[in-house]
Amino acid sequence: MTRLKRARKHRENEEPAINLTPLIDVVFSILIMFIVVAPLLELDQVILADSSSDSESQHIAVKEEGAITIHVHQNNTIWLNQKVVDIANLTTLLKLEKKHNPSQRPQIYHDKRAHFGTYQSVKNSVEAAGFEQMDVILKPI
Repeated sequence: MTRLKRARKHRENEEPAINLTPLIDVVFSILIMFIVVAPLLELDQVILADSSSDSESQHIAVKEEGAITIHVHQNNTIWLNQKVVDIANLTTLLKLEKKHNPSQRPQIYHDKRAHFGTYQSVKNSVEAAGFEQMDVILKPI
């Protein structure tokens, strides 16, 4: 056999190899990125009431005439203390309410048919106004 034939025969017997090094590098890079970014994510926590049978007898009375009430209606209109407000002005108005009633927490009445984005915008305005807590009031059906 000639040298050329042996080289061809050697190539035919070789199994094709897949280089996984670039794939592994990309996977490790993404993993490291998630490990670095995960602690920086800010997550909101909502503490839910206990659903045991004992809690059914203990209902918390809520005054709808609280000092700071925000109603989000089905059509996504926002009412602050029985007055229609624009989401752009809500932070400013809430800052004024915070000055007049520093110990009060805003009470949010959000219609279940309203968009969640409206709730998120209201929540962001409440936080930007300096409130650390707010009450989300759910009305039973």
